[in-house]
Amino acid sequence: MKSGGFMLGAVLLGISLQATAQSRIYVNEYLNIGVGARGLAMGGAQTASVSDVTSGYWNPAALVRIEDQFQVGAMHAEYFSGNAKYDFLSVAMPAKDHKRCFGFSFLRFATDDIPYTIDYIQPDGSFDESKLKSISAGDYAGLLSYAQQLRIFKNQEIQTSIGANAKIIYRNIGSMANAWGGGADLGFQMRYRRWSFGLAAKDVTTTYTTWSFNLTDKEKQVFGETGNEIPVKSYEVMNPRFNFGAGYEFFKPKSKFQLLTEVNADLTTDGKRSVLIKGKNLSVDPRFGLEASYNRMIFFRLGVCNIQKVLDDKDTANKRGYTLFQPSFGVGLKFGAFVADYAYTSLQTQSNPLYSHIISVRLDISKKRGQQSDAAAQ
Repeated sequence: MKSGGFMLGAVLLGISLQATAQSRIYVNEYLNIGVGARGLAMGGAQTASVSDVTSGYWNPAALVRIEDQFQVGAMHAEYFSGNAKYDFLSVAMPAKDHKRCFGFSFLRFATDDIPYTIDYIQPDGSFDESKLKSISAGDYAGLLSYAQQLRIFKNQEIQTSIGANAKIIYRNIGSMANAWGGGADLGFQMRYRRWSFGLAAKDVTTTYTTWSFNLTDKEKQVFGETGNEIPVKSYEVMNPRFNFGAGYEFFKPKSKFQLLTEVNADLTTDGKRSVLIKGKNLSVDPRFGLEASYNRMIFFRLGVCNIQKVLDDKDTANKRGYTLFQPSFGVGLKFGAFVADYAYTSLQTQSNPLYSHIISVRLDISKKRGQQSDAAAQ
């Protein structure tokens, strides 16, 4: 029985550690991976320049920049040799006056077909294939977004907007455990001529995720036999996270060639992280993104994030260090109302990269046939 319950014990040990930790760093980190091949190819530097259906994730205030009547976008990515699936679906619908916009986004990060071996090995040591089952461990999130134009300045060239998300989180590991959580995000964006600025404040209310466990008597028995603590109902805390961004377009809007660059500072408040600037409670992860395009139809993108200083493993005195970073790049094509983007990036730094191919698509639906916005093509 101990051998047969090894996988179960290992999985539930992870749950137990998560549940009892309560307040810690890297809580619900799947929500910080990013969405859309454009944003991921630019290293996540999106807060100031994003202007499409992915705005609900990056900065909800940017949803009012959508000039189409309706946008829908989807993304699929696989990590860890295809063991983990990451999917994103979003829709956005501006009001008739385009001064307001509503949106909804859905995220899923999950590992499917995890062996559940509690009944697989019989008391006599034989294997019963009919008892071998599989479970899924999944993280889900739904974002309900709203954005509104603002008129703060008399200068008509200064365009401002605000936005907000109502966030619902659901996590589960088979039938053994599940968690629910909720929170709110706020966003602000401002544009002046070729400049753009953005602020995204995630989990400003502090997001709490409450776990509950539904272990059978047999599962509790295996837990005890494998030396694991039987978990009880508990919760996790997501502290507020702030992202500041500034972007600049180098050429005039009517130019066929466009070059956009953006710099972001991702500030976390949950403790010391493995990033470039880290303190006891605050850490800052700089992000850089670049997008070049021709006729707003062909796009090439580069990005850098997750910059950190580490010690050289070959230096036994632990005095010599060097800088690591996570690079990314991608391309995009726009065919009328259809946009296809590709990114090649990793969840790791360059020292031990685990690169993934990411594809996202978007459909821009305008009221008049053939009417597509230049802004939505970004």
